[in-house]
Amino acid sequence: MATELEFRAMGSDAHVIVVGGTPELAALARRRIDELEQRWSRFIESSEVNELTRRAGEWVRVSPETVLLVRRAVEAWRLTGGSFDPTVLGDVIRAGYDRSFDDLPEHGADGVSALMAGCSDIEIEDDTVRLPVGTGFDPGGIGKGLAADLVVDDIATAGAAGVCINLGGDLRVRGEAPTGGAWTVAVDHPWSDTPVVNVGLTDGAVATSTTLRRRWDVDGETRHHLIDPGTHRPAATDLTLATVVTGDAWIAEVLAKAVLLRGLPHQFDLIGGTGAEALVVDDAGRVLVSDGFTAFTGGVTPTSIPVPG
Repeated sequence: MATELEFRAMGSDAHVIVVGGTPELAALARRRIDELEQRWSRFIESSEVNELTRRAGEWVRVSPETVLLVRRAVEAWRLTGGSFDPTVLGDVIRAGYDRSFDDLPEHGADGVSALMAGCSDIEIEDDTVRLPVGTGFDPGGIGKGLAADLVVDDIATAGAAGVCINLGGDLRVRGEAPTGGAWTVAVDHPWSDTPVVNVGLTDGAVATSTTLRRRWDVDGETRHHLIDPGTHRPAATDLTLATVVTGDAWIAEVLAKAVLLRGLPHQFDLIGGTGAEALVVDDAGRVLVSDGFTAFTGGVTPTSIPVPG
């Protein structure tokens, strides 16, 4: 028997599926997601990440989960060669993403922030973290990915036979699906009414990044939430979507963003040696996959999707 919940969390649609165990496990997963959001959201004034930003330059004691989040964020910065940077908060605000996306107007304005980037100088010691003076911390997608990983661990340890946590496209599964066997995960694209492809997993993660969602307009210019740390602006890329399959959702999330920002023809360079596989869709609707991606699709190789208009 499976218990299923759908709700809003971390600024996204959340989907929890728990197979086996007690009926309370799905509710436990939801409470755990809420706890992590309270600690990690930049849109919650009392969150620990906001405290880090307010007290940048000071040592701040935080929960073990937030220490882990900061460690993973710094590791992701190194892994992606800086394509992921948790200290681009000032750039995000200046681009106009200065409030929860649910509250962001379709036609916005430039935001104001003096915060600068500085991931290389983040310090962690035991249960304390110190950001460089003048920087801010915004976990963004890695927070959703890491939350999915942590909650799957918690619910599996509590006795579930299978569990799936999907936080806005950052998805982690373990154990058996409701129908038995592997979980089937649809890779969706905003231009297509049907999945680009279906991925099969028993223990692993899928994350998707796209420039076609979380968009707004400032003075006739369309912007999106994926900031390129090299330009400090919403990324300009010839890819519209990148999906990464790997063991942990936090790694899948940061690699998906890095692949998307890298663009053609070097889209898969960063995943070499990571154990991850990737799929991308370019702005002409072409679908390209890394060498091992079809191991997760039963050998199916998608080729293209229709481009609107």
